[in-house]
Amino acid sequence: MSAGFDLGPRRHPRRMSLTPMIDVVFLLLIFFMLASRFGTDSVLPIAGGTEGAGSEWQGAPRLVDVTPDATLLNGTAVPVADLPAAVGDLLPPEGGAVILRPRDQADVQRLVDVMDVLRSGGVTNLILID
Repeated sequence: MSAGFDLGPRRHPRRMSLTPMIDVVFLLLIFFMLASRFGTDSVLPIAGGTEGAGSEWQGAPRLVDVTPDATLLNGTAVPVADLPAAVGDLLPPEGGAVILRPRDQADVQRLVDVMDVLRSGGVTNLILID
């Protein structure tokens, strides 16, 4: 007579499930697909000055202050739609630069909108300052 315990039918060792690992891989795949950039980036060409070299200013002052509520040309409020014509009257015949200055917490989208209006009106030489 053998003295032993009856443990019932023998169990096979439990296999690891791959389902949680596959779920994590798919979640990472979805995350990186949504976080990646699709398409091309748009570039805003802005003149940064002449990097220390002096250049002679020509014509009347052309300072455009961009605020969250208004657009000011040399301190005078001008509607954004009328800005290219107003700036064009101040530009010398050979062209010149227009200085853009964001003020009073103006967001970047507002600044880009003003730049797009100026570019569509034929003003291409823009200088952005703080």
